Amino acid sequence: MQKISFDLAGEFVELNQLLKLAGLCDSGGAGKNLVASGVVSVDGKKELRKTAKIRSGQVVALGDVRISVT
Repeated sequence: MQKISFDLAGEFVELNQLLKLAGLCDSGGAGKNLVASGVVSVDGKKELRKTAKIRSGQVVALGDVRISVT
């Protein structure tokens, strides 16, 4: 399992942008497609909202990759 720590610059980051910034996809559009396909979870629950606001303390998972937002 790969673990990534992401330091939040503001109050939140949109889920599709987080996937891009963490290097898991090439663009925000590709991030939206990943979320829409149902393979992304936030805090252990499947997340289908492409622009869900991800805040400090949440964990985003895609396959065997975990992103801890701090």
